[in-house]
Amino acid sequence: MSIEEVVLTTGFLILSVILIIKSVVIVRPHERGVVERVGKYNRTMTSGLNFVIPGFESTKKVDMRETLIDVPAQEVITKDNVNVGVDAVIYFQVIDPFKVIYNVALFELAAVKLAQTNLRNIMGDMSLDEALVSREKINLELRRILDDATDRWGVRVTRVEIQKIDPPTDIVEAMSRQMKAERTKRAAILEAEGLKRAAVLRAEGEKQAAILKSEGQAQATLKLAQAEREKRTVVADGEANAIRQVYGAIHKGRPTKDLLTIKYLESLEKIADGKSTKIFMPLETTGILSSVASLGEMFRDGGKLLPPSNKPNKKGK
Repeated sequence: MSIEEVVLTTGFLILSVILIIKSVVIVRPHERGVVERVGKYNRTMTSGLNFVIPGFESTKKVDMRETLIDVPAQEVITKDNVNVGVDAVIYFQVIDPFKVIYNVALFELAAVKLAQTNLRNIMGDMSLDEALVSREKINLELRRILDDATDRWGVRVTRVEIQKIDPPTDIVEAMSRQMKAERTKRAAILEAEGLKRAAVLRAEGEKQAAILKSEGQAQATLKLAQAEREKRTVVADGEANAIRQVYGAIHKGRPTKDLLTIKYLESLEKIADGKSTKIFMPLETTGILSSVASLGEMFRDGGKLLPPSNKPNKKGK
């Protein structure tokens, strides 16, 4: 074999190897390959080992994973004419490789500009206070707008997140003073409510204590009255029994008028036995004297008590 044949054979082998290498395309699992043949769309390759015709077919790979676009911060004017700085992050995923290549050029730049424009429109219809407390609402509205716009680009916007909303410094200071005043107001209200509640509880406690004390005194008074009534009843019953016994004993003994007179005189002696100079004269003085005269008749023969005389009285009895 001549040198020329060796060179030709070697060149052919090298060219064949190069062509084989160029014809093999490896697509990773998160990628899709769009094949163009002579400048025209031909097919979409899936993951794995694929072959193309070198020189006639070209391949463009598209990443199908979810990724993000950082929307740069921008100045936005709210409904109440306050300039705030806002930035966001867009999460998207390619769902159609053909559309993302042939229906839009510079997709990421187009998505950023679209997000900035609609973010200004959305926040322009809100006041500053509404914007600060409505981040979730802004996220949902911006995602809906971007998802509708990017649907024909073969892209699905999964979510949009507002990273920060920066009001001007003077507005931040005013909001800080307002928040401090509001917290001071709430603290004063809570303190006043606490004092009011404590006073009410104290008054209710004093009222309850007074009621219980009054009830206790009433019950004690009732108990004392009942005890006094029972005491007087027992004493009265005892005195009544004693009187009945004395009265019964007197009647059983059949006392005479003379014996009763002697007992009466003994009682007068006890009454007159005092330190005062007053003279006690009973109303029955005449009757007593007549009784004393009767007693004189009964003492005869050396002071012996004789039986009463059977001398008839004036009426002949």
